[in-house]
Amino acid sequence: MPAKAAKKKSKLGSWAFLIGVILALILGALGAITPVIATVLIILGIIVGLLNITAEEVTPFLLASTVLVVVSYLGGGVLKDTIGWAYNMLNGLLTMFVPAAIIVAIKEVFSLAKQ
Repeated sequence: MPAKAAKKKSKLGSWAFLIGVILALILGALGAITPVIATVLIILGIIVGLLNITAEEVTPFLLASTVLVVVSYLGGGVLKDTIGWAYNMLNGLLTMFVPAAIIVAIKEVFSLAKQ
């Protein structure tokens, strides 16, 4: 029975990741990220951080998400005045990945503190 629960959680996390990235990119390109959509992206990021990242994936996820967050933030600053839709897409990704990275980092800190 526990294997089914773990598999179900994994599927939920995978779907949250896929839906979040699609929403961030499409609605960002359309300039339609409202406060409600931003809240949905934050919740999806939290779900991804809680359910989708295994212990073996923590370091690669944190490295990749840190690069994504830094490059999106800095790239958004460059693109803001020239390519508005790309700036909006990057902000959508930031809205989802920042909470996911924070959750995974906190989980890792607690894991390290246990040892």
